[in-house]
Amino acid sequence: MKTLLMIAWRNVWRNKLRSSIVIASVVLGIWSGLFIMAMVSGMNDQRLSSFINTNLSHIQIHNAGFQENFDKKDTIIGSNTLLKEIDTMSHVTAYTKRLVLQGMASTAHGNYGVKIMGIFPDKEKNVTDISEKLVQGTYLYKLKRNPIIIGEKLANKLGVKVNSKVVLNFQDSNNNTVSTGFRVEGIFKTINSSFDEENVFVKYDDLAPLVSLSGKYHEIAILCDNITETETVENQIKTNNSVESWDQLSPELGYAQEAMSNFIYIFMGIILLALAFGIVNTMLMAVLERKREIGMLLSVGMDKRKVFTMIILETLFLAFIAALLGVLLSIWTIEYFGRNGINLSAVAKGLESLGMGARVFTKLPFAMYVDITLMTLSVALIAAIIPARRALKLNPAEAVKAI
Repeated sequence: MKTLLMIAWRNVWRNKLRSSIVIASVVLGIWSGLFIMAMVSGMNDQRLSSFINTNLSHIQIHNAGFQENFDKKDTIIGSNTLLKEIDTMSHVTAYTKRLVLQGMASTAHGNYGVKIMGIFPDKEKNVTDISEKLVQGTYLYKLKRNPIIIGEKLANKLGVKVNSKVVLNFQDSNNNTVSTGFRVEGIFKTINSSFDEENVFVKYDDLAPLVSLSGKYHEIAILCDNITETETVENQIKTNNSVESWDQLSPELGYAQEAMSNFIYIFMGIILLALAFGIVNTMLMAVLERKREIGMLLSVGMDKRKVFTMIILETLFLAFIAALLGVLLSIWTIEYFGRNGINLSAVAKGLESLGMGARVFTKLPFAMYVDITLMTLSVALIAAIIPARRALKLNPAEAVKAI
């Protein structure tokens, strides 16, 4: 076997130009496929992180009927007892409690429907990153009475800036219409322009008395130590309220995460299938060029299985070198752009509407590199069967006469 390995290795480099072209094409195919997938994976992770850190969190608790009709009376049952239990749970980084109302934000420039979030600023900043997204003003600390922070996109529509007045219209728990003025203390901008347009934040202590819901909450948002701990924490919560994880609250995010890994393998499979035709063509050319040589080996009694194995080994050597170089090049470029990002500011508006930033950071699990290497070798092994079988069909008597 050692001799066969040496012969196969030498045969690979008999025609250096041809072998180099095959290796380069496979390297380019692997690198381009992995890099594109790393970009898509990075964009998907960025979108997920944006939704979780901006408002969604890992777990949310509501009254069982609240998510269906947003009835103001559907507050969380036994919230104080539940909050004490959450305080003692493992793998919980932080939590916050909120009032959530549907209403209208009005100025002289127009009226727009918004979701009004009544929050505790100190607790909210431990769960979400809105306080870090301010582009103007401060985070519900400066003004003592009725401060509000709004998204930049909504601020532009309403024609307001810091210290401008915004009137919020909503209904209280008795379905009476409430109209109250708030002063803009801060303007935030996230990578999700839709979120910026639809959400406003006020202090719980200002909002609760207006709707007669002091001491009651519509929503408890929980941030876990890690996204992988979500199910563990969810199982610890024993309550008659509705407990939902991030992928239940936003099913499309969960589907995107599940589909991503499958899509990577399908995409790479298509690329490798195309490369397989090139490998088959190259090895067939190699067999036909060495027709006389192979005929002589067969005529002096070399076992056909060894000839078959030799062709297979030559193909695997080519594939292994290409896979190794392709994966190493991919790791280097993906790690580089994973740290520095890729500037896509030319299409920033479109990305923001999807909840993604203008700078994309590539990301790919290490296990994926191993899987792609094995896929490359598997495809090469299958592709090698055709030229190897072609070599076995050669007639030794006719082959040795070939020029």
